[in-house]
Amino acid sequence: MLTHYLLKTVTKNNTDFKDRSVRRQVGYLSGIIGIIINLILFFIKLSVGLFVSSVAILADAFNNLSDAASSVIIIIGFKLSSKPADKEHPYGHGRLEYISALIIAFLVMLVGFQFIKASIDRILNPTVVVFEWIPFILLFVSIFFKIWLSLFNRNLGTKINSSSLLATATDSLGDVFTTSVVVVSFLAAKFTTFPIDGYIGAIVAIVILYAGFNLIKDTVNPLIGEAPDSELVQELTEGVLAYDYITGVHDLIVHNYGPQRTMASIHAEIPADIPIMKIHEIIDKAERELSEKLQIHLVIHMDPICIMTEEVVKLKNEVAKIIKYNPLIKSMHDFRVIGEGDHKNLIFDIVVEAHHASKIISEENLKLMISDAIKEINPFYECIITIDKEY
Repeated sequence: MLTHYLLKTVTKNNTDFKDRSVRRQVGYLSGIIGIIINLILFFIKLSVGLFVSSVAILADAFNNLSDAASSVIIIIGFKLSSKPADKEHPYGHGRLEYISALIIAFLVMLVGFQFIKASIDRILNPTVVVFEWIPFILLFVSIFFKIWLSLFNRNLGTKINSSSLLATATDSLGDVFTTSVVVVSFLAAKFTTFPIDGYIGAIVAIVILYAGFNLIKDTVNPLIGEAPDSELVQELTEGVLAYDYITGVHDLIVHNYGPQRTMASIHAEIPADIPIMKIHEIIDKAERELSEKLQIHLVIHMDPICIMTEEVVKLKNEVAKIIKYNPLIKSMHDFRVIGEGDHKNLIFDIVVEAHHASKIISEENLKLMISDAIKEINPFYECIITIDKEY
């Protein structure tokens, strides 16, 4: 209810979360709320930690302070990533949002390293932790703040497809665990003199480090170029095939320049005997409509397919049988036959998975294996094979 009210207020009832201005306002909202809540939790836990001399509580306090700094970075990241394209950055500044998420991850890990050291020192030089009910209740209540903040950021991050907000939601959920452990250790101090505080502080620090590592992994992937979303690939493929005269698609390439900044290109197979102006109008329409529908910039390359004579169909079926049982080969396209008489060139492309095909067999050996199998059908056939990678 509170999340809905805040969203409604900030976006002025605009629920088009793909709109860049709305998306920016939602990012600002997450950052401001994060700063307010984490600063409140920091001062509460800092006071409690100093009052009862608990390194575990102090570790949790400074973890909240780093979260407040992360919220500042989120605001800066959304501000910078929303800058329009310029001469130096023709595809915009969208990837700055990923960089801001990466900075958040490093801050999380820095806090973890600092309190690993502090916890080890507390284990070696234990100090009595004094249990008090009021600090205990304050810590317990802080858990509910973090639960709400995690749900809040996950809700916003899902609505606007933001890696930095989803990373913040994951970090907040981790904080729920760490604070819960701290609360348990604080309660245990009432019943035992064992120096549990230092050990719990170390556990909290390790959890913080693990969360930071996962955040780094999740934010580095889109920066170095991860595989496109399978749902987007399916929507693009099915969307292009839905238009008249397009009989097949291949060579789909997707480039991500930040949220809502995706470029894609695809080859569309069309009959070679269709009037060029007619098919050009269809391709233009497909580019325009799919770009608007999927919120991407789509470029479609027309790939004329040679007229399927009885001979070409027969040869294509023979080649299809040969590659059918090779698990490395995903598909074949652009099949054509060049030449006259007995000596003919069979020209075609095959698609293989990029991530493991080269580890099993080299491209040249794969081509040779297919060519040898075709020569068993007719020794006069020469194969010109292009290998495409499925990314």
